[in-house]
Amino acid sequence: MARDIRLSRRRLLTAGALVAAPLASASAGVIRGEMPWQDGAADAPRSPSLSRDYQFFTAAEAAFIEAATERLIPTDELGPGAVAAGVPMFIDRQLAGGFGRGGNWYMQGPWDKGLPTQGYQTRLTPAAMYRAAIRGIDQQVARQGRAGTFAKLSPADQDSFLKSLENGQVELGGGVDAKAFFDVFLQNTIEGFWSDPIYGGNRDMAGWKLIGFPGARYDHSPFVAQHGKAYPLPPVGLKGRPAWNRS
Repeated sequence: MARDIRLSRRRLLTAGALVAAPLASASAGVIRGEMPWQDGAADAPRSPSLSRDYQFFTAAEAAFIEAATERLIPTDELGPGAVAAGVPMFIDRQLAGGFGRGGNWYMQGPWDKGLPTQGYQTRLTPAAMYRAAIRGIDQQVARQGRAGTFAKLSPADQDSFLKSLENGQVELGGGVDAKAFFDVFLQNTIEGFWSDPIYGGNRDMAGWKLIGFPGARYDHSPFVAQHGKAYPLPPVGLKGRPAWNRS
């Protein structure tokens, strides 16, 4: 892909991060019952497994996720892409947990067709949507005869196919709307690149470094009045900086 196209994609996603970064993961803990009366009584964010093995995706599904996320946020001179930043692992952990089950969503009928402004409008859980969509995508690619699966397409053909998904021009079957899947997939990719590393993505805080986000530092008062100056400190996650946790 041409250099200017890569940069345009990354800059577009970077702009989206200004909105997406503060969003909490759908599978993060919630306070249940009464407000806690002491420190630590609320549900704390749980770190994902340190294993790099996938918990939800099969090998074929992981191949799609790695290829597709890397086309949305490619590795280039600005920094690591989606795969190096752990975005596929973030999505995998989310789908293996409460978000994938739609654990705190209303998932019963009636099943009237919703409006675009009403958000997620399918009877499939996110996990079921991903599984059906990836299967449908690979089947469509195979029918077109250019490759056996999406992951085996050339980068240019992958971009073209993703654009068709975005425009809703692909029939995936299994009750999955192509555009609805693409919208969720893009959102999850953005979340994985800019979420706190505690959720498995944003490895080594690559996303935060790209946009100059300071992370979870507790005190910014020394820098409030320093207008127009670059923030001089490295980002800090909810569990601190990686260097602090190494022996």
